[in-house]
Amino acid sequence: MATTLTNEEIQRFSRHLILPEVGMEGQIKLKDAKVLLVGTGGLGAPMGLYLAAAGIGTIGLVDFDVVDASNLQRQVIHGTKDIGRKKIDSAADRMLDINPNLNIVKHEVPLTSENARAIVEQYDIVADGTDNFPTRYLVNDVCVLTNKPNVYGSIFRFEGQSSVFATEDGPCYRCLYPEPPPPGLVPSCAEGGVLGILPGVVGLIQATEVVKLILGTGQSLKGRLMLYDALNMKFRELKLRRNPDCPSGKCSVVKDLIDYKQFCGILPEAPAPVTADLDPTEVKALIDSGEDLILVDVREPHEYQIAFISKATLIPLGQLPNRLSELPKEANIVCHCKSGMRSAKAVDLLKQNGYQRVRNMKGGILAWSDKVDPSVAKY
Repeated sequence: MATTLTNEEIQRFSRHLILPEVGMEGQIKLKDAKVLLVGTGGLGAPMGLYLAAAGIGTIGLVDFDVVDASNLQRQVIHGTKDIGRKKIDSAADRMLDINPNLNIVKHEVPLTSENARAIVEQYDIVADGTDNFPTRYLVNDVCVLTNKPNVYGSIFRFEGQSSVFATEDGPCYRCLYPEPPPPGLVPSCAEGGVLGILPGVVGLIQATEVVKLILGTGQSLKGRLMLYDALNMKFRELKLRRNPDCPSGKCSVVKDLIDYKQFCGILPEAPAPVTADLDPTEVKALIDSGEDLILVDVREPHEYQIAFISKATLIPLGQLPNRLSELPKEANIVCHCKSGMRSAKAVDLLKQNGYQRVRNMKGGILAWSDKVDPSVAKY
């Protein structure tokens, strides 16, 4: 039986129906469409809201995270009341509130090489709202292998980019980035920050591209990389060509999905020695005991302004190699940062320079707030 619109849907989508480029035929195409939204965070939030409002018939959601207070500055699909809830449930409730006719399919799993093909094959288009390189390469490759368009977006600090990859005759993500950056070179949004409005702009561009692909109208971002600089309010465009030697191309010898964490240089963590890390409560006990201890905060000055431990000495990680003279070689040193990652790098750097009594505070200042001093703000 052919798809039709109910009277309620005709009223709901009336502003679409009077557009000649959409009309009844186009709105029925949207209702018949199946779109997979990978992630319901910064980019997934605006995409989910507007694709639901546009009348997409079926939207699959891939997410296994929970809502945190720090998400709300940019992930507008979730609210304060949703803190602690599964993002996939929070997003689904909001999208159904916008459009009760929507069919939502929940995939509450991390997208992996084992499940990606079975999930993606159920949909017409994939909208990539991920925030890490292994999943971006996985999304790209599975879209190439299943012939599904990949509507791509990424954000960092004040800048974003978007394109449409993996179309039949267009480039893919690997044509733009054949190799991932070295691990740790590009900070995450949690480390580098992001303007809360930025994913709204980029996510809506992605949603626009999804709708245009379904309608078969307009010029898509296929073969073009759109660059957005929010700080200076500038849009630029780069032309992209398909790389004939692209490892995901049709002539490729790559026939299946791979281990993307290994591809991106993310190796399994070796068990750390028992003495390598200290729990914040142990650090607090050392401080209270009066032990001669140097607590080094390796975060940035603007982070120190948000929250700090009064005992700590601020030496940002990037400045540490040039400020080693401030730390006696024989000193008992404990490094900390926001969550423990940068301070672990600081510990390695100090050990490479001959420091023997140096350890990392597990969980950083976030764990200090949880376990020692709740008056210290979490960010």
